[in-house]
Amino acid sequence: MALNKSMHPRNRYKDKPPDFSYLASKYKEFQQHVHTNLTGKVSLNFKEPEAVRALTCTLLKEDFGLTIDIPLERLIPTVPLRLNYIHWVEDLIGCGTNKNKLIRGIDIGTGASCIYPLLGATMNGWFFLATEVDDMCFSYATKNVEQNNLSDLIKVVKVPQKTLLMDALKEESEIVYDFCMCNPPFFANQMEAQGVNSRNPSRPPPSSINTGGITEIMAEGGELEFVKRIIHDSLQLKKRLRWYSCMLGKKCSLVPLKEELQQQGVPKVTHTEFCQGRTMRWALAWSFYEDVIMPSPPSKKRKLEKPRKPITFTLLEYTIKELRNKVASSEPVPSEAIEVVTAVVEKILTDLKVLFKRVPCGKDEVSLFLTAIQNSWVHVRRRKRDGARQLRELPRATSDPFQSTEADSASQSHSSPNTGPDGAERSNAGAGEMAGENEEELPANGGNSLLSVMPLDQESNMETEERFSSSDSSSTVLGTDSAVEKEKASSARANPEAEDTPKGSGSGSCFLFKCLMNVKKDGRNAQVEMHWVEGQNRDLMNQLSTFLRNQIFKLVVS
Repeated sequence: MALNKSMHPRNRYKDKPPDFSYLASKYKEFQQHVHTNLTGKVSLNFKEPEAVRALTCTLLKEDFGLTIDIPLERLIPTVPLRLNYIHWVEDLIGCGTNKNKLIRGIDIGTGASCIYPLLGATMNGWFFLATEVDDMCFSYATKNVEQNNLSDLIKVVKVPQKTLLMDALKEESEIVYDFCMCNPPFFANQMEAQGVNSRNPSRPPPSSINTGGITEIMAEGGELEFVKRIIHDSLQLKKRLRWYSCMLGKKCSLVPLKEELQQQGVPKVTHTEFCQGRTMRWALAWSFYEDVIMPSPPSKKRKLEKPRKPITFTLLEYTIKELRNKVASSEPVPSEAIEVVTAVVEKILTDLKVLFKRVPCGKDEVSLFLTAIQNSWVHVRRRKRDGARQLRELPRATSDPFQSTEADSASQSHSSPNTGPDGAERSNAGAGEMAGENEEELPANGGNSLLSVMPLDQESNMETEERFSSSDSSSTVLGTDSAVEKEKASSARANPEAEDTPKGSGSGSCFLFKCLMNVKKDGRNAQVEMHWVEGQNRDLMNQLSTFLRNQIFKLVVS
């Protein structure tokens, strides 16, 4: 039985779930429904009505000393969930303040099991008036009360259809009840009961079977109209009951019912929620007494966004040694493994035209702040083939050098001052100066010339850095790490005019994503982590991580 830690604090099953193995060894009726797998784990099939009934009867017998009979054709209650409701009623009426006072309650539609009155009378000595409209449920409820010798505390009465509170209290006009409780029919029709057009398709199917009869699970208008009828009766009875309460099967019913009570001017209204495994129920209570102590509703727990785990891959010691041999050149090779890995990663990022910059980090790690402008790591081979094909299709130069010189001079004389011999626009002076500054601050390969001997498959990313170096400084980083925040602050100081640039204008928003890459020592190995910061799609970062890993492995085996 899957139990939830959000059950009522006094629920005996909250921290001590039922021991199926022990119950099976003690009760033969329950043992025949228990299944044991190869690992010795004991389980119960909650899709079988007989198994659910056996569990309910066994728990009531073991933990409360109650013996009941329930027909399979009627609703079979689950004990932990019903116990939650009983404990909440205790909170409503302040059960612990005056233990000598006789508490009187009403159970609207007690069902065949008569479980609420049986639990309330056994645990707290409450007196119950239990109403029922179904003949079979009335017969079983009366039998269950009698065989547990609780007839002096529980009175089961048969009432006509659609009778709630008014008709049930006609004969007892002088008695003031402390509370009423009700588990109303949840559904309006058979299709709704089967989950057609009423259950979110993304939710998993119910884990247990519903055995309720027609009057137990369906009513005209569903639970919303049923509870509104109880509200209508309470407006006439008012202080004949100190607390009115109902359990709800749908959270969407809670708000309109509270609005209804507010419109009617009911002074005291509260609610709560019941948890049992994957089953959630809600309860609503209201009172016309000003002096009642109203328990607080459950706090709205803010659903914090779960921290996303970084995308990681590990490079073993052997792989790092091979990388060191591949990048060896005239300059000294870094002795640290993370520096070797970082140098290789920076070279690949340069080839991909992905902007990067080293940022402050902790000891034994290197951090790079990445800004991806374009998706250059997908279909790389296809783009190389297309580039080669375009080169082959270009017209060949003329064999006469004087004719070629005259043609070039003519084209230059007719071209615009801002265009070159081939008709392409020249970069403006401001962009050139910006590129010059960035070259001093952020070299194309991150400050390492170790990989100059490695073959380059693509062009340098210098032109891309010239176009988007200012956008990397001005864009707002939705920070997660302190290194990202420091990078943002330093960039803002370097380019204060970028702060006034609208995010949607210019090149400030022309990036796919931004992330923080950490290269850490993992013993003798190295681990590469990529932390998402912001962007269009997190899958793009996953693709880049896979590309980097594959390129490193290709370099090792080449």
